[in-house]
Amino acid sequence: MAFDEYTAERISNYLLSKNVSFETRKMMGGLCFMLNDKMLCGILISKKTNGQLLMARIGEEAYPEALKKENVLPMDFTGRPMRGCIFVQEEGIDLEDDLAGWMDLCLAFNPLAKSSKKK
Repeated sequence: MAFDEYTAERISNYLLSKNVSFETRKMMGGLCFMLNDKMLCGILISKKTNGQLLMARIGEEAYPEALKKENVLPMDFTGRPMRGCIFVQEEGIDLEDDLAGWMDLCLAFNPLAKSSKKK
């Protein structure tokens, strides 16, 4: 699994500071942060650029505005973007305030998100 341990620690510390009860799972080639059995966000190393990416599940309402920001890309694993989910390049989460902004969007959307079907 390819992800940056330091970024994982930063995300964990932010969620703990907000008293969020989360769990982590290694999946999608990286590390996913789960809240209420739903993906909140994740981190991985891009195979294309070898750079760190934050996968942020922010919902379709916040999606169009997020794509206008610098260092934000559509989340695309299969050749088709997943609406409501974005990739934020490492330059977009370098500062704690930047990371906090993305995490807040993920936390705001999580209660509205649907859980994956249990297998």
